Amino acid sequence: MITITRRAWGASSLALLAGCATQSPTTAETPAAPARPPAAIGAFGVDLTARDMSVKPGENFFRYANGTWLANTPIPADRTRWGAFDMLREKSDGDVRTIIEEVALAGGAPGSIQQKIADFYNSFLNQDAIDARARAPIQPELDQIAALRTHEQTMRLISTPGISVNSPIAAFVGLDDRNPNRYIVNMTHAGLGLPEREFYRRADGQFSQIRAAYVAHIERMLTLAGVSGAAAKARRVMALETAIAERHWPIADRRDRDRTYNLKTRAEIRALAPNFPWDASFEAAGMGNVEEVVIAELSAMRPLAQLFMATPVSTWRDYLTFHLLTANAAVLPRAIDDANFEFFGKTLNGQPQQRERWKRAVAAVNGGLGEAIGQIYVQRHFPPAAKDQMRALVENLRRAYGERIDQLSWMSAETKVAAREKLATFRPKIGYPDRWRDYAALEVVAGDAFGNNKRQQVFDWNFDLARLARPTDKDEWFMTPQTVNAYYNPTFNEIVFPAAILQPPFFDPNADPAVNYGAIGGVIGHEMGHGFDDQGAKSDAYGVLRDWWNANDVAAFTTVTDKLVAQYDGFTPLEGINVNGRLTLGENIGDNGGLQVSRHAYRLSLGGAEAPVIDGMSGDQRFFMGWAQAWRQNIRDEALRNQVLTDPHSPAQYRCNGTVRNMDSWYEAFGVVEGDALYLAPADRVTIW
Repeated sequence: MITITRRAWGASSLALLAGCATQSPTTAETPAAPARPPAAIGAFGVDLTARDMSVKPGENFFRYANGTWLANTPIPADRTRWGAFDMLREKSDGDVRTIIEEVALAGGAPGSIQQKIADFYNSFLNQDAIDARARAPIQPELDQIAALRTHEQTMRLISTPGISVNSPIAAFVGLDDRNPNRYIVNMTHAGLGLPEREFYRRADGQFSQIRAAYVAHIERMLTLAGVSGAAAKARRVMALETAIAERHWPIADRRDRDRTYNLKTRAEIRALAPNFPWDASFEAAGMGNVEEVVIAELSAMRPLAQLFMATPVSTWRDYLTFHLLTANAAVLPRAIDDANFEFFGKTLNGQPQQRERWKRAVAAVNGGLGEAIGQIYVQRHFPPAAKDQMRALVENLRRAYGERIDQLSWMSAETKVAAREKLATFRPKIGYPDRWRDYAALEVVAGDAFGNNKRQQVFDWNFDLARLARPTDKDEWFMTPQTVNAYYNPTFNEIVFPAAILQPPFFDPNADPAVNYGAIGGVIGHEMGHGFDDQGAKSDAYGVLRDWWNANDVAAFTTVTDKLVAQYDGFTPLEGINVNGRLTLGENIGDNGGLQVSRHAYRLSLGGAEAPVIDGMSGDQRFFMGWAQAWRQNIRDEALRNQVLTDPHSPAQYRCNGTVRNMDSWYEAFGVVEGDALYLAPADRVTIW
């Protein structure tokens, strides 16, 4: 039943030139702002050379702002996409590598954090040593799987911390959405090797080819593990995963926080499938005394439990062997690692080349000892002044949000009071945590990459189990400072901006304010917007999942957001594959409202004065260019397909174009008129906040 897993609980993440000759600025030429230190990009924060001036803004604003850059910037061979986020992640990895190698060179006493960082990194980095040990590190677990004879034994092994395998039903310790002061065990469906259930169901040629390649991959991995009769066993594993997928919910339905909150007692869980070894699973996971669980996809639990019991243990042995190898491939011999990349990297995601070993080692250390690295990272790469400027931006956006809530025509006075209360209690976290995680209990052994990976998983699981005995820690972060991302956590009603995203092109203290408001301001507004999107709006000012809107307001809100769903449903990034407007609704609301609010905040920041014109560009033009260039990205078709089918974030080009086309001020700034491809009639434009 239980796959040991962790995730950022309930958090919604960002995951991310003069006008045309025929368009003139909407403001008169005014003196430039006082001199400031040079911006990191261009003269004032916008890359004017990136534009494609042959494209009208109203035809494709994403290409107008970025077209030359897109045409001249290949995706690196070890990447599936390349853009502003990816470039910052590459920089962050390089910065972290420098930190790690300096720590490793200096050395440290046994048990010190310096020793742990050095040995974790060097052990992962040394592929030759991993190859020399062959399958010896994983063989005890392969032997445990081979010895399974009953379904109860199988479930006990699946549920054991540190055994990295897949399972149709997974559990993790998370936040209680109806009681933000406590942690609780959450249960969800899982068990697939392909990204999502539609990969098992769609009849399109590319999906049939992926399934065939996946079966061949399973056979190859089983063969590398010394399993006989691998071809027939691979087909059985595929048939099992297909049966699991048939019992999964559609991905868009899994966003619904009301439907996915089902508090059940252990007795009620046993009643779902009385012959399933629930208790054995809980005991093996160290949760034998847990009495309440929140189940996400409740209607899937009984069918999946029944499928588990109806499937022969011999098939589960093959399934678990394959997934054990897949989960640990990075710390196993090169033949296994290369085979795993051949399918999941090349075939599934279109990535031509495996990432250099040091980059993967950095990712491993970030995953295992992330806050220890982060503590050094912020000392070197996040000046205190940046934090102060971010606070000011956040507070200006809070003010703008409040003014826009007050002006809403569709929201009742009653709900506005509650919305204002929620806005006032938003807690911003900027840069890094005030208290760092303690890694004293994590043992790291030199030369033992597989063992370090296993011990880190057990350490994390024990850390999570210990939460169940104490109140929630609202000072904890669910991303490290060196992460290029941001998130909103509805249960804590907090917006979180790690240090690594607070760099150009998102945030530059020396850039023109209009550009910063368009870029990082849009990100801040986006994360605030999650508090009022179709799911975040279900939690009140104190993070409690409950109905706090007037029923008429909910109906009016739904009418508006349904228009946004229809807009995004109409985007077709690849032939035969459309954006799922329902799946991406929360993120699209975040973009739509966030950019509207950020522009309002920018206007407030001017104090009633007109924005200066710089290099022929008005303030609004610079604002929208900041937004567009923050989202520039090239992406491989395979990765784009996977994103559309599995990711609640719309592809980058639609995060740009789909947002600006709903803003009257964009039409005015760039002279967009009826007949342009992105034109929407005023009545069809969606303004939520």
